[in-house]
Amino acid sequence: MSAEDRAMKRDVMLLFCCQALMNASVVGQVAMGPIVGYSLADDKALATLPFAVQMVAVMAASIPAGIVFGRLGRRAGFSLGALASLIGCFVFAAGVWTADFWLYVAGALPAGIGMGIAQHYRFAAAEVASPAYRPRAISLVMAGGVIAAVAGPELVKQSKDLFLPFLFLGTYLIFAILPVICLVVLTIVRLPPAPPRQASPTPVMEIVRRPAFLTAAITGAIAYGTMNLVMTSTPIEMMACGFAVVASATVIQAHAVAMFAPGFVTGRLIARYGTRRVIVAGAVLNALCVAVALAGESFAHFTVALVLLGVGWNFMFTGATNLLGEAHSPAERVRAQAANDFIVFATVACTALASGAVHAGAGWAALNLALLPALALASVMVLRARPAVRPA
Repeated sequence: MSAEDRAMKRDVMLLFCCQALMNASVVGQVAMGPIVGYSLADDKALATLPFAVQMVAVMAASIPAGIVFGRLGRRAGFSLGALASLIGCFVFAAGVWTADFWLYVAGALPAGIGMGIAQHYRFAAAEVASPAYRPRAISLVMAGGVIAAVAGPELVKQSKDLFLPFLFLGTYLIFAILPVICLVVLTIVRLPPAPPRQASPTPVMEIVRRPAFLTAAITGAIAYGTMNLVMTSTPIEMMACGFAVVASATVIQAHAVAMFAPGFVTGRLIARYGTRRVIVAGAVLNALCVAVALAGESFAHFTVALVLLGVGWNFMFTGATNLLGEAHSPAERVRAQAANDFIVFATVACTALASGAVHAGAGWAALNLALLPALALASVMVLRARPAVRPA
């Protein structure tokens, strides 16, 4: 292995660490956010509003993040994201301390900005990797969520009672340490400089109209949106079934591990079987999640359903990210990535808000059945799409 290859793989592993640090608080928020929202909100249909606002902030961060990455480079952008996440943890903690639902909701704004910027670690991995190593680099950095999947819910379990009667206050204060560590790691990773300015930049709408872009973006939106619809309401449904916080945190932990652990092999599967087959396999796994969720409401049913949902998301979302790389030239990458994430997380924001409302109004079964038409659409789009010709 050449020195250049060793340096490339070192940078990918450092990005893996950054992704793990930034995702840990996000995974923990999935486990406790709906419960905190449910306890603080007078209208229980608003229980998932904090997470919905966080996803709106993720969406809103896409375009400004693209501007920062385009003008100042990856390091400055990722540092800004870590600082936003730090602020979000403190505002969440203040909302819990004062039992103020709307202050708690306000914490979702900076937290969402930090999460939105952190989504670009997978793109940074593609940029530091050679073309042959790119699918593995993307999936490996996304696999950083494995550490987050274990650490996030575990921190929730161990720290939720530190400052009783203020449930989860200690958790948010501990989560505030993670973006600080990320800032330290960012000082040693090699990141690509800001891309050169184009004399006549390609209009964003021209990129968005490309069939290859639409296939990638819509597939990514369906992957994340359908997963989020079920995941967000799972702690509430488990609470309604009589399960304790620790049980729902364990299910979310298993789900998060299933989301990110396949990243160690997804790149190899894409290289062997092709991106489109892997995406369709993910859609099938998500459909199986629906079948298991409708079969019963024991702890085993919740766990198996959420594990299937996590693996299915990984296959679909990693595949969609790989497809996106076929839809733009290197000079267009920042605009294409920002537009893609705007579409994806607009969908996630809508499903986060809809999750609580659909669960409260129509029930758990209807919530799960809503996944099936979207999964069918993604599968048809991917199978009918022609191989993309990368723009010059």
